[in-house]
Amino acid sequence: MRNHLVLFVAAVTVVAATPAFADLQNVTVGGAIRIRGNWYSSEAAPDSLFARNPLIQSPWARSLRPLGNPFSGLRWGAQPGSPAVWGGVDWDEDGPSDAWVEQRTTLSVKADFTDEVSALIALDSYDVWGEDFRSNYFTGVDGRANTGDDVEVYQAYIEANEMFGYPLRLRIGRQELLFGSGWLVGPNDTAALYYGTSFDAIRATYATDMFTVDAVWAKLVESGPVEEDGDVDLYALYGSYLGLEDISIDAYWIWVRDATARGATYSRIVGGWIEDLLDVDDYDVTNLHTIGLRGAGALGAFDFEAEAAYQFGDADAVSNVFFQGAGISPYGADDTDWDNWACNIEVGYTFDIAYEPRVYLGLAYFGGEDNRDVNFWNWLGAVACPFWSMDESVSFNRLFSNWEYSEFLANTDLSNVWVARGGVSVCPTENIEVLLAVSYFETLEAYHITWPAYFLLGNRVTWFAPLSFIDQEVDDELGWEIGLYVLYDYSEDLSFEVGYAHFFTGDAFDPVGTGHFINGNGLLFNGGTSDDDADYVYFETKLCF
Repeated sequence: MRNHLVLFVAAVTVVAATPAFADLQNVTVGGAIRIRGNWYSSEAAPDSLFARNPLIQSPWARSLRPLGNPFSGLRWGAQPGSPAVWGGVDWDEDGPSDAWVEQRTTLSVKADFTDEVSALIALDSYDVWGEDFRSNYFTGVDGRANTGDDVEVYQAYIEANEMFGYPLRLRIGRQELLFGSGWLVGPNDTAALYYGTSFDAIRATYATDMFTVDAVWAKLVESGPVEEDGDVDLYALYGSYLGLEDISIDAYWIWVRDATARGATYSRIVGGWIEDLLDVDDYDVTNLHTIGLRGAGALGAFDFEAEAAYQFGDADAVSNVFFQGAGISPYGADDTDWDNWACNIEVGYTFDIAYEPRVYLGLAYFGGEDNRDVNFWNWLGAVACPFWSMDESVSFNRLFSNWEYSEFLANTDLSNVWVARGGVSVCPTENIEVLLAVSYFETLEAYHITWPAYFLLGNRVTWFAPLSFIDQEVDDELGWEIGLYVLYDYSEDLSFEVGYAHFFTGDAFDPVGTGHFINGNGLLFNGGTSDDDADYVYFETKLCF
């Protein structure tokens, strides 16, 4: 951290001395301090041994070979058909609550030069109170105070405007990206766990009074010399028509190309020639294309936000997640495609009376599928064919969304669900806003829990695995959430916010151990050891300068 501060001071010094070389016109120093205290009741606390039970989490465990080791293919860790990470909360009041205070500090310097040239350098640090700090009051020696440099270069780019005499801006370097309202690409600064997201990118913007067009290339992963073509890149075109007063109409295309090498899951044992002969375990480059339309603005007292997107392309990265189905075949289906729709709609109306009350209604839809259930023929094929592969489950990918629909269910990766929302906000004074919000959540493609897990409530005894094609479909009602939030703008720079939310669990979490794959863009399981309601309280203050 000390080294980063020295570099930052040096950068400021260099910028201040720049006039001798680049005719510096203006230097602006800015930043923000954001502090948020979070408290989750025990029902919403993470991590439960029961919730990570593979018999509960992975229906493919019920396709175990009926002969031999009944625990074949089961292990704590990556499970066939369901990635190892548990994505939900515990929903159980018999446990500890969870509380922490998080703080994000940013500091930036922007230098404006002649000829429409500028540069920005921004550092940030995300910390949790009580960590990375000298807190050992016994001896004064605390290893947590030396956890490494956690001050990062969050943004560092060069910007040139009016290039070639046209209204063209070019920005090169690490930078935030925000498309529209941030429904698919944003800076990750919403609600709790606001780490911030920036991209190493080149962005060209052509802007007139009638329209703007952005072209972006960002490097998401660099594999280096290990692999000739093993990187992950993002390409985007985003256009906005501004010819209507107070209304923006947007159209976009976002392409994520993932060339990371995947496969060879079995070649270490029997040799890759069998895979080549049977054309299995052949995962090509992943291409995720997202095309969409968006309209937003105001018409008199009405305001609206509407966006719809369709995803298509080769989902080989998802296919590879589903390898080692039931511990029998090491192969995943290598012909998976994205074919999902999503939409987000919100309409509000502000009354021209005291307190300026605004009411709104919203609907969100994220297409998904859950093909983890096993019928008799799936089960028989898995037993009989050593090269059998399971059906994959592909849901809409939220990319780098800045929208959070629930304080409990997920952060910005909720998928395979539809959400109905509504609420009312009032302004008792010029500086205070109060919001009451209500949301209803329901999964689209239900999870089928295996017969022994359903009746034995997660017992790891798998002697009934031969009957694993007998299952029970989980109810699709996730539950209701209600929240009350108060925002106080003390000044133009300083604000305070407090909020309370309560989640009423639905039948999806009853009986014990049930749930759905709705987290991690539909790849992570949400279900715990009970179906108790949960509470969340937070207090936040933010200073911008």
